[in-house]
Amino acid sequence: REVHTASRAADVSMFASVSASSPAASSAPRGSVLTSKSRFSAVHLPTRRVPVRTRVSFSASDASHSATVGVPATPSPAPAGLRVSTPGLIAGALFGGGPFLAWLLRRNDEDAPGNKRPRESTAGEMSREGEMSTLALNRLGSRPTVGAIGAPLPNPLFRTCAYLDYNATTPVFPEVADAMAPFVWDHFGNPSSGHAFAEATRDAIAKARSQVAACVGCAPDEIVFTSCGSESDNHAIASAVEHFKSAARDDAEKKRIPHVVASAVEHPAILEYLIAGERRGELTYTAVPVDGEGIVDPAAIGDAVTPNTCLVTLMHANNEVGAVQPVAAAARAARAKNASVLVHCDAAQSLGKIDVNVRDLEVDYLSIVGHKIGAPKGVAATVARRGAPWHKLLHGGGQEGGRRAGTENVVHIAALGAACALIDAERDRLPKYMEACTDELRRVLLSELGAYGEERDASGAGVSGVRFNGPADASRRLPNTVSVGIKGVSASVLLDALRDEVAASAGAACHSGEAAASISGVLVAMGVPEEYAVGTVRLSVGRHTTVEDVERGAARIVAAAKKQRADIDALPEGERPWWCVRKHVGMVK
Repeated sequence: REVHTASRAADVSMFASVSASSPAASSAPRGSVLTSKSRFSAVHLPTRRVPVRTRVSFSASDASHSATVGVPATPSPAPAGLRVSTPGLIAGALFGGGPFLAWLLRRNDEDAPGNKRPRESTAGEMSREGEMSTLALNRLGSRPTVGAIGAPLPNPLFRTCAYLDYNATTPVFPEVADAMAPFVWDHFGNPSSGHAFAEATRDAIAKARSQVAACVGCAPDEIVFTSCGSESDNHAIASAVEHFKSAARDDAEKKRIPHVVASAVEHPAILEYLIAGERRGELTYTAVPVDGEGIVDPAAIGDAVTPNTCLVTLMHANNEVGAVQPVAAAARAARAKNASVLVHCDAAQSLGKIDVNVRDLEVDYLSIVGHKIGAPKGVAATVARRGAPWHKLLHGGGQEGGRRAGTENVVHIAALGAACALIDAERDRLPKYMEACTDELRRVLLSELGAYGEERDASGAGVSGVRFNGPADASRRLPNTVSVGIKGVSASVLLDALRDEVAASAGAACHSGEAAASISGVLVAMGVPEEYAVGTVRLSVGRHTTVEDVERGAARIVAAAKKQRADIDALPEGERPWWCVRKHVGMVK
């Protein structure tokens, strides 16, 4: 028998058939559960000689999953004292199935075309929930039909809160979850074991290693799986520093302290490690300044290199403003000054958004992070070029070719491999879609919030109410990131007011007159004026950002910013926040 219900995102069908003579069924051992790419769990039941085979299938957009489960054809004898009558079974089925039937009818009723509630879009036209507005279709084009780019995810929270914080973390993509499922439900063996249960997990790690290597342009044996980006970054620095120390040939060289060059806008996983190492006397470092767009000058990197420099570490793209760094040019400048210098690149934010290739970047180490590309939190990788020195931070077993001890996290490693395979498959389409989304965000924010106040610059022109931080040239920034400073607004207050409607990040935690101290270090390094730094919001889109997310998110931010400006303007001048009354653009010190 078949029960079928259709919804926007998924179709679920269940049917059962008796197969008394099926070879697969008759050959299956007692109590066996046969699965194939399934998210469903099954209870391990004692089967009789003639099993009932039940097939459950689920399809969502372009993905499908099925499972075949062996269940008993005849129930085991009831325990002594327990008797179940036929009327009792019928009554139990009716009452037990009642809630599900009520939910099913209610869901179908809600999905009826006449029952969908219209919403007000950014431009004022009406559009139905889940459909693209005419405005969006004209600007972004129709949603791609290949793959799942731009398709909504099933979590109901996405319907009420626009998720524009992909640089913080991504949801786990459906295809990645499918790749994880066999190692959640079926294959659990320790990859280091020698028996049959280890084969599937060992093969999964090898497959993932090849997928990651193909994605970033290196050999599989150059991949070391780690737990997070911070660990990967720490491994690279520690390897270069320890190699410098171990290469000392005499007492004079042993007294030299290794030196590291970084940019001033590196991730805390880099800068905090360097600060701690310098405090302990283990190393020294130089943080090279960036320009007003957040980009470092390769020549300045070369100038910072000394005879004691063991490593240059430079992120590929900044997580806050999206500035793409000239890594290869910086690597060449550093090696021209000191041929023995090693180069590390943190590609956590760039992978999946722009091309990342180890050979093209000319680096010795590369860090990538799973939860930035559709895999779960808790998995990352370091690329260590063949011949590059390696220093172990974790000691124990011989996993990862003896480079990192600890039993491998097979579920998450399989996920990282699948995420990298998706990047390869979508590298031509996804960046274009993300850029179209951010172009629309920029357009709405500038047109709605650009005119503010009566302040004039030296030429007499009006001062804009918004400032986009980062490179003006789209080719020098990530296609998915918008860092916008909104004048006359506290970004942290704005996002707190929108916490249930828009998910984004602020460039400053600002609740008092001392707010300048908490402005992002990246904005400080770029010299962003305080008036804009305090109101900086980072919006970042991704694979499953929908057109509705863009429209709704922009509209909510515009409305909240206008309200906050109006509330502040209504205050007596002496009570207005300092960033709203300052007449001269000052730099954060």
